[in-house]
Amino acid sequence: MPNLPQRDPVAKTLPRLLNHSVQLEWLFNPQPPAPPEDHWLAAGTRRIRLRFARNRRARRYILRLRPDGTARVTVPRGGSLAEARRFAERNVAWLERQLRQQALRPRPATWSLGTEVYFRGQPERLAPGEGGHAGFIRLGSETVAAPDTAGDLRPAIERHLRNLAVRELPVRVFELAAAHQLPVQRVLVRNQRSRWGSCSRRGTISLNWRLVQTPPCVRDYLVLHELAHLTEMNHSRRFWAEVERLCPSYREAERWLKHHSGLLS
Repeated sequence: MPNLPQRDPVAKTLPRLLNHSVQLEWLFNPQPPAPPEDHWLAAGTRRIRLRFARNRRARRYILRLRPDGTARVTVPRGGSLAEARRFAERNVAWLERQLRQQALRPRPATWSLGTEVYFRGQPERLAPGEGGHAGFIRLGSETVAAPDTAGDLRPAIERHLRNLAVRELPVRVFELAAAHQLPVQRVLVRNQRSRWGSCSRRGTISLNWRLVQTPPCVRDYLVLHELAHLTEMNHSRRFWAEVERLCPSYREAERWLKHHSGLLS
């Protein structure tokens, strides 16, 4: 009778050890959860980020506009994200009204960390610089030098935005003027308190630096509005016909400006 090969005791226990190590690895090194998908909803000229929150005790879908400008949709037990999104879409008019009311609230005279400031059409909260570095604050994509972050940040923020406007607005004016073959002599960026811009008979366009706080489509409308004065130096029917030719969606921009007139304060 041939001798049977002796079973290696290590080989005998190896599968159990491997299985045990795999279990430990799964327990102590789980795969990180996939990042949540961003959901956005168009409301007029703005895009609102949607946040979904399941609540087993909720009996219906609930929509709320949060102070940071995001919309929170409560999903009841048995509800779905797809239906929650449809619920938000059906109530977009309500969200627009809430946004208008939010925009009409008086802004604080002084700005500090956490104050909401409009930048390119979106409300952005003033936040500490990256890594909490002293002397810098963040406004959306912009980093602003502010020696005293504990004091009033408004002068530093407005100075930064005005410098940004000086760099950006003249370039955009000449681009739109060239596209429509309109003669512009020069562009000034000013600090008007009661108007967004003006146009002189000599072809000088003056713009309010706060245009950088408006959405790009609204900024372009305001530029085209002044360019239209190169053809009609009034606000007659012919002038508004020229505005509509240059900017067919100007009525939407006018509505945004009406509800955000506080930016000029």
